[in-house]
Amino acid sequence: MALSLPDLVGTAAALCSMASFTPQIVKIWREKDASSISLRTYVVTVTGFALWTAYGVLTASWPVIGANSVCLALAAVILTLKWRYRGG
Repeated sequence: MALSLPDLVGTAAALCSMASFTPQIVKIWREKDASSISLRTYVVTVTGFALWTAYGVLTASWPVIGANSVCLALAAVILTLKWRYRGG
């Protein structure tokens, strides 16, 4: 089964979006420091991914649900680490 060009582009975009959070998580975890992370940015980011996931559920769009659920979980990890290492 060959993917169409839009499916390939969408898959690549989803993979890049999901992978983009990993280096930040690793950096925070290793350094035990999240002082350079913007709390407001990640609150908005987590909210946005939650809304995109809800949109995917409401429209029964499994690619939107899948990609945004993973991004939501990863952004939530960063937000949790920001809270955990809030002292710097």
